[in-house]
Amino acid sequence: MKSNKPSKHREREFGVPVPGEILEQERWSQTALKKIPDGHIDWQQLFGRQAPIVLELGCGNGRYMLASAMWRPEMDHLATDILPVVIRYATRRGNQRGYKNLRFGVIGGRELLSEHVAPGSITEIHVYHPQPFYDQRDIGKRLITPEFLALVHRSLVPGGKFVLQTDNPGYWRYMQQIVSLFFEFQEQRGPWPDSPRGRTRREIIALREELPVFRGWGTSRVDLSSEEAIRLAEQLPPPVFNADRRLQALDALERE
Repeated sequence: MKSNKPSKHREREFGVPVPGEILEQERWSQTALKKIPDGHIDWQQLFGRQAPIVLELGCGNGRYMLASAMWRPEMDHLATDILPVVIRYATRRGNQRGYKNLRFGVIGGRELLSEHVAPGSITEIHVYHPQPFYDQRDIGKRLITPEFLALVHRSLVPGGKFVLQTDNPGYWRYMQQIVSLFFEFQEQRGPWPDSPRGRTRREIIALREELPVFRGWGTSRVDLSSEEAIRLAEQLPPPVFNADRRLQALDALERE
């Protein structure tokens, strides 16, 4: 007789399956990068092989990188966030799925790129729903700035891919104006084909609340040198936009 109980090997979040299957404990892996090494990360030493590197900065509970590590085993993945609690949650998920090509670490995106990533060493960099920081005391913490974009440009291999997503209209307008100066950038119309119900927890919530989500990606401009990108960044304005009360309410919902 077939049981009606849900499989203990499947996990859902807001009704959307979390990528990958939870394995028997003896098949779990160790995905925690407990300490970011001094200097540039040696990717071959970290993963035990030479492979293209994918970064996600501000990964939250790790949903997108779980999917990418599963769908693209030929690539190695490092996901980071400044909040230890979400990295512990993401690490547990990665361990339970037995991934060998995935690591999670606690560090800010700007710090990671400026201090621990060698120029021209990363194939893809993903940033989903960077914090808008509405409080005037915190707006200097906003991640998507000209300085940060110059760091992304420097870190990517020639023609490397940069992916951005937000549900904040003001932040998106700023991104549209400035990202194309560093990257051959284009908007993604509609959901990502690989995750029509949302690549991230935040996107799932925003879509459930019928809020617009803005997506785009681009490749690093090969006609712009790292030195030119730095000089360009020094001439450009920081992100300035107003708070959105609907999104502040969504922030509270996401923390539940």
